[in-house]
Amino acid sequence: MDVTADGSDSFVIGVDYGTLSGRAVVVRVRDGKELGSGVFEYPHAVVTDALPGDLAGESAARLPGEWALQVPNDYRDVLRRAVPAAIADAGIDPAAVVGIATDFTACTMVPVTSDGTPLNEISGFANRPHAYVKLWRHHAAQPQADRINALAADRGENWLPRYGGLISSEWEFAKGLQLLEEDPEAYAAMDHWVEAADWIVWQLCGNYVRNACTAGYKGIYQDGRYPSEDFLSALNPDFKDFVSSKLEHTIGRLGDAAGNLTAEAAAWTGLPEGIAVAVGNVDAHVTAPAAKAVEPGQLVAIMGTSTCHVMNGAELREVPGMCGVVDGGIVDGLWGYEAGQSGVGDIFGWFTSNGVPPEYHQAAAELGLGIHEYLTELASRQAIGQHGLIALDWHSGNRSVLVDHELSGVVVGQTLATKPEDTYRALLEATAFGTRTIVDAFRDSGVPVKEFIVAGGLLKNKLLMQIYADITGLPLSTIGSTQGPALGSAIHAAVAAGKYPDIRAAAAAMGSEPGGIYIPIPENVAAYEELFREYRTLHDYFGRGTNSVMHRLKAIQRAARPSFAAAAEPAAAEPAAAEPADEQVSA
Repeated sequence: MDVTADGSDSFVIGVDYGTLSGRAVVVRVRDGKELGSGVFEYPHAVVTDALPGDLAGESAARLPGEWALQVPNDYRDVLRRAVPAAIADAGIDPAAVVGIATDFTACTMVPVTSDGTPLNEISGFANRPHAYVKLWRHHAAQPQADRINALAADRGENWLPRYGGLISSEWEFAKGLQLLEEDPEAYAAMDHWVEAADWIVWQLCGNYVRNACTAGYKGIYQDGRYPSEDFLSALNPDFKDFVSSKLEHTIGRLGDAAGNLTAEAAAWTGLPEGIAVAVGNVDAHVTAPAAKAVEPGQLVAIMGTSTCHVMNGAELREVPGMCGVVDGGIVDGLWGYEAGQSGVGDIFGWFTSNGVPPEYHQAAAELGLGIHEYLTELASRQAIGQHGLIALDWHSGNRSVLVDHELSGVVVGQTLATKPEDTYRALLEATAFGTRTIVDAFRDSGVPVKEFIVAGGLLKNKLLMQIYADITGLPLSTIGSTQGPALGSAIHAAVAAGKYPDIRAAAAAMGSEPGGIYIPIPENVAAYEELFREYRTLHDYFGRGTNSVMHRLKAIQRAARPSFAAAAEPAAAEPAAAEPADEQVSA
C-alpha cells in the first residue's frame, strides 16, 4: 500500500498555509518520515493599514481599524516556490510523489468570479478593499456578527447551540454580510464566496469542492442545511440568496480526493500531472492525525499566533462558547469539537515589541539569546504568584468561551516595582488560564478531556508547557514533529491517493510520536488553582456583562476613527507626513 509499482518508496506533499508564510513538507508514505521542507513568506504579509501599492497603485486605499487582508497570488507563489524547494531538500524523484494536500487558516475568505479568479485581479477592483482576501483575524464584521447572533437567538434557530450560542465575526456569513453592505458592487461581481482552503485546491486540480470542515465550523452547515433564506432576508433583503448564489457548493469529505493535479499546477510545483489532490482542510484540524489524536477525549492545542483546540467526541453535546461541533469535522464517524483563543503568540510578540525596554534586548543579545528566551529565563526563576499579577488574554478578543471580539486585554496588579519578566510571565499564565476555561467548559458539558497534546510553534518553550500542565491539571505531551499541520495534510494526501483506507489507519502509520511529556506538579497545581479563581472573577466581571467598559471603549475608539469612506480615500491625498501607502503591519 505504501510503495510504487516497482517496489520503491512513494511520497506525499503536505502544504501548510499559515498567517505569514506557506510551508511544504515531503513525507514518506510508509512511515510518515519527513524528508524535506520548503518555506515561502508571503510578500504582502498581512495587509492592515493600506492596500499594497504594487497592486492598487499610488492611490492605494487606506483601511479602517480591525481589518486584516491578504493577497491571493501570494498563496499561488507558495506552490511555485515552497513545493519545489521541499522536493530539492528531500532529494527525491518527483515522479515518486503520489498525492498533495493543503491546509489553511480559517476562516479566510476569497471573493472570486465563476472560474476562480480573485476579485482583486479583475480590472477595476484592485483598489477596493473588499475585493481582497479577508484573513481569519479580520474582525471588522463584528457589527454584522452581532446582528446574526441577535436574530438567531430571537428566532430560536436550531443551529445556534452547535456554536455555543454565538457565531464569530471571523466566519463566512458575517464577513459576507459586511461585503454586501459596505461594497454592494463588489458583492454583485462576486460569483463565489470561497474559503481559501478550497480556493487553493481549486487552483491545484481545477475543481471547486467545499471541504466539510470549514463548511461546518465556519459556514453554519449543520445536518445538511445552511441558515434559511427567510433568516438571511431578515438580516438584509439583498442577503436572501447568499447561500444559493454565492456560497453553496459540492461538499467533499476529509481525506477524499477533490481531483487530480492539472498541467498548470504540475508546472508550478514540479510534481507529476494527474496525482491526487486531497479535499482542503484547516490547519488545526489536520494536526490531530499528525499527533495520532483521532480518538475521543484527546484534546489537541495548536499553539501559534493564536490557539485552536480540536477534539473528537463519540456523542453530540452542546458546549457553551465553542467554535462549533461538526459531524465528521475532524475524523469521519466522530463529532469534531473546536474551540480557540484569538491571541496567544501574538500577545507575547506584542509585549516584547512594545513593553520591553532596550536594555533587556541588549542583555539578551549579549547572552546570545532571543528576547523571548531571555524573558522566559528570568520568569522561570519566580515562584508562582510572586509577580502579584493577573492578566486577561483578550488582546485579540475572546474566541472561546465568550465569543466576543470586542473584549480587550487587562493586566491587574502592576506597581512601580513591576518588571518586564513579571508581565511576561503573567501573560503566559493568562493564555493557560484561557485554555483551562475551555477544558472546563468541555467537561461541564459532558465531553471529557483525557489527554492534552500541544503542536505548533510555541511548544519549544518548556516553561510555558509546564505552566499549561500545572494550570489544566492534565499530563501534557508535545507532538514530535515541528510541522504538525503539514504532516497532517500529508496524511490526508496519502488517504486521497488510496495508500491507506482511512485517516485512522494513516495516522497510526504516519503520525508523529510525542516529543516531550510534562506532568502536573501537585504544589504548582494548588498554587495556580488560587490564581485561576481570580482569573475567573475578572473573566466574568468584564466578559459576562457586569462591566461593559471594554465595549464602551471600542465604541469610543470607532467614533474617533475616520469612517470607512474617509479611510478609503487615496493615500496620495493625505499630507506629505503621512505613513507610506504600502506600509503593512504583520502578526
